[in-house]
Amino acid sequence: MESEAVLTDKLQIEVVFGTPLSQKILVVMMDEGSTIEQTIQASGILSVFPEIDLSVNKVGIWNRTAKLSDTVVDLDRIEIYRPLIADPKEVRKRRAEKAKEEGRANKITGGRVKPL
Repeated sequence: MESEAVLTDKLQIEVVFGTPLSQKILVVMMDEGSTIEQTIQASGILSVFPEIDLSVNKVGIWNRTAKLSDTVVDLDRIEIYRPLIADPKEVRKRRAEKAKEEGRANKITGGRVKPL
């Protein structure tokens, strides 16, 4: 007896969010034409992580930023990003300045100082 594949017009979408202490991957079935925002709402992740604010948190699909109004396609993975605590450029700049002050980096080029 052969089994037949059941055809459905629903899309399977993952919605993911994580904190340093907890991560969730929720799978939700959505209709074609659904937006990222509708999918996030339907997933229930906002009740699991009440700190998510869609007016603040950026979202993406498979590590590429997206708009809440973008439509989803089958097997998309919607990621909700946490806000950055520090600007990465500013952190690198401070680290380079500290290395220069401590003599671990060349003051002009920023490169490593050759050991004597």
